[in-house]
Amino acid sequence: MSKQKIVLATLRIVMGFIFLWAFLDKVFGLGFTTSPGKAWIKGGSPTSGFLSSAVKGPFVDFFHSLAGVAAVDWVFMAGLLFVGLTLIFNKFVKWGAVAGILMLLFMYLALLWPANNPIIDEHIVYILVLALLFLKNES
Repeated sequence: MSKQKIVLATLRIVMGFIFLWAFLDKVFGLGFTTSPGKAWIKGGSPTSGFLSSAVKGPFVDFFHSLAGVAAVDWVFMAGLLFVGLTLIFNKFVKWGAVAGILMLLFMYLALLWPANNPIIDEHIVYILVLALLFLKNES
């Protein structure tokens, strides 16, 4: 296996773990970004904290209206799980990359404008990584 393929496979797995970890933390409240009392399995909403208080910028009203909506919670969590599993197991990577790009784009729009840079933040970097994985996918 070439060095490029090793790096791309590692990048794919690491990106998958980012999404899968977010899913697991929100489901079980592992205490990293979701406290145990706010776990999804304990009746917490995986989207309400972020969408009701962290969003800013020109789309704040739109994102606030989505906070705590059960359908939004389910779509968000299914997306996290789907992207994580597709990237880790190298199956349906193109679909997972597209779903991840859309999720990250919405998160970027919810946080306009980035705090540390007027345009670029980690969401844009992750979008570009997923775009690279989409283009390089051989499955």
